[in-house]
Amino acid sequence: MYQTLTFLHSTFRWIVLLSIIYALWRAYRGYSHHKTFSKTDDSVRHWTATIAHIQLIFGIVLYVKSPIVKYFWKNFSEAKESLDMLFFGLIHISLMITAIVLITIGSALAKRKPTDREKFKTMLIWFAVALAVIFIAIPWPFSPFVNRPYFR
Repeated sequence: MYQTLTFLHSTFRWIVLLSIIYALWRAYRGYSHHKTFSKTDDSVRHWTATIAHIQLIFGIVLYVKSPIVKYFWKNFSEAKESLDMLFFGLIHISLMITAIVLITIGSALAKRKPTDREKFKTMLIWFAVALAVIFIAIPWPFSPFVNRPYFR
């Protein structure tokens, strides 16, 4: 089960990234060109948040099942010295939850804004900040903190 969760979480991140980038592109285009916030834009807003929440569920289940995380919490005083353990035991999940909260707030605020331009602007700001946090928290193969392959 652990290997399957790792694979799903690793693969699904690409869907999350693509959906956020697509939502940002639509928000930027809508904001800069003074477009109408269409049903498609609203659907992109909604599905981007939904996809991020699905990834969060995969991540939380993986976190609970992870032998690295279990070791981290059982041996906290010594494990916190290892950047690999600290990253997966605390940093990754904290930053990713923060990013999902930002996406959720941005989605909810955008939905409630009175004008189309404000909806696009709200989506653009909140989703961009969330994407920046996500980029920091992903264990990229080139990361100086901790690295994992693009697909596991």
